[in-house]
Amino acid sequence: MTGEIGQLALCLALALALVQAGAGVMGLRQPQAAQIAAGAASGGFVFVALAFAALVYGFVTSDFSIADVAHNSHTAKPLLYKITGVWGNHEGSMLLWVLVLSVYSAAIAFMQRGGARLTSAALGVQGLLAIAFLLFILLTSNPFARLDPMPFEGAGLNPLLQDPGLAFHPPTLYTGYVGLSATFAYAAAALITGDVDRAWARAARPFILIAWIALTLGIAGGSWWAYYDLGWGGFWFWDPVENASLMPWLVATALLHSALATERTGAFRTWTLLLSIMAFSLSLIGTFLVRSGVIVSVHAFASDPTRGNVILLILSAAILGALALFAWRAPRLESGAAFAPASRETALLINNILLVTALAVVFVGTVYPIALSAFDVRLSVGAPYFEKFFAPLFVALMIVLPFGPRLAWQRGELKLAARQLLPALAAAVFAAVIVVVAVRPRTIFGAGAFAVAAWTIAASFVDAALRARARTLGVAAMSAILAHAGLGVTLMGISGTTLWRLESLQVLAPGETMTIGRYDLRFDGVRLVQGPNYRAAHADLDVMRDRSVIGHLAPERRLFPAEGQETVQTAIRTTGLEDLYVALGDDRGGGSWTVRAYVNPLAPLIWLGAAIMALGGAAALGARLRARLWVPARAPAPEHA
Repeated sequence: MTGEIGQLALCLALALALVQAGAGVMGLRQPQAAQIAAGAASGGFVFVALAFAALVYGFVTSDFSIADVAHNSHTAKPLLYKITGVWGNHEGSMLLWVLVLSVYSAAIAFMQRGGARLTSAALGVQGLLAIAFLLFILLTSNPFARLDPMPFEGAGLNPLLQDPGLAFHPPTLYTGYVGLSATFAYAAAALITGDVDRAWARAARPFILIAWIALTLGIAGGSWWAYYDLGWGGFWFWDPVENASLMPWLVATALLHSALATERTGAFRTWTLLLSIMAFSLSLIGTFLVRSGVIVSVHAFASDPTRGNVILLILSAAILGALALFAWRAPRLESGAAFAPASRETALLINNILLVTALAVVFVGTVYPIALSAFDVRLSVGAPYFEKFFAPLFVALMIVLPFGPRLAWQRGELKLAARQLLPALAAAVFAAVIVVVAVRPRTIFGAGAFAVAAWTIAASFVDAALRARARTLGVAAMSAILAHAGLGVTLMGISGTTLWRLESLQVLAPGETMTIGRYDLRFDGVRLVQGPNYRAAHADLDVMRDRSVIGHLAPERRLFPAEGQETVQTAIRTTGLEDLYVALGDDRGGGSWTVRAYVNPLAPLIWLGAAIMALGGAAALGARLRARLWVPARAPAPEHA
């Protein structure tokens, strides 16, 4: 009965989405229709949430009469992985996608930002998106399809996904992906109504912040999962699915800065509209890549081509429809406020150019090999390509970044900004010297990377000190300071673990020792242990330094009988500034095993920096939420450095 309740709830949600879309368009002329659209959005959320709860119940109770449960669960799975298994597959993840979409629709209806006409049009656009994806679920990806006869036991879930990270990573990432639909809806609404002034940017900005924060945390969480769960010692592989989440983040970052200029002074109106369309379009492209079967990845849903073609159709309709709206309004769009070459707007313009160019590099490196494969041409684009073209753009971005907060809107003083940033320049030089003198092996890239990171972090402290002295250090300013400083911290972590990582691979018998960096690892042997739904070869290693035991590591190799797959469970000892990372390899017989060890300097800073960036975004969002978000905010006065 649970499956039928979920199925009925989805059908009712589809009916309400039709009402929401139609009433949203009618609400441009009839205020009563706008209220109907808002009510339909709230009702749609209730029914989608009911459907999602029904699917969760099916997984928790191991209802194998539901095909999705039978194909992706097992009675021996721990409760946590039964719940997270709901979105560990194509059908369930698409239902989560629509659930998040309905949450944003209900939020737009509740907050009523930008006025009745803008809200009504935005709800109409959200309704159209809901119709498309609900039809996609019901017709091609029904999570409540029945199996007859019902199997006695389920097939289980990919063991790589049976990890606590799955409870956090996909929902957070979807909050970012789908959050960009709200920004897209407001941009389309502005084009539909013709109200392309600052109001739509102010209305959309909280949703941009939520999406950016969620993408930042989701990407960082996925990176951490890849780091500790895959056993290869790295945090990023330039996998097409990883790139599918990075591309919307790059555009969302550019949009966050561009929308700020549009909101403050009216600059970049046209460009901000285009970025809003581009951001959500890239989210849809990511959805297509993951579910079309055109790529193979440990975290891709390799579905049949029919589903991919339907998503491609939705993607094309959304992008082409939005661009058609833009082309229709383009002749009447104003260029926006003028600004001097030395101004914050110019700094933000350079910021946007670099971010969009970096996006183009990632897009070409990701999509070009896929396009060639359609013609039976095999081309592999790996880390060397991205390091050669992406890294210089991001370094240039971080060099320019500190100037923006030191310049006034519309007309600033570049020489004054440069003088104020002299302490940051001194910190950059000092960091480069320390790296050259104290770190081995010496590398010009390491010195340069740490100089740029120190420049960004120190400039954030300079900005905070100057604002505190002038008594202008508000929450909004502090949010930018944290976000920029976090980016510098992440760069330090990436540079340290990429340039100075140590690696050792040895075959060890019980009692033997391997050395890596400052550490000696004594192998005490392997014993078999029984987990809740797996059997594991559990290794014991003592970590020694100067012949004294300072810790213990216990990597494992786990066999999941239900799925017939094996995974690596790494062991990591961290000091906060350095990780000792150990993975257990193959059984070589006679008690000997292959052991792979890494020392990753500054690796924890990668995720610490991401957390600081997200904290900065949360501070900005909190400042806006303290106001009554459902009342249109007044345009803030221009801020002067």
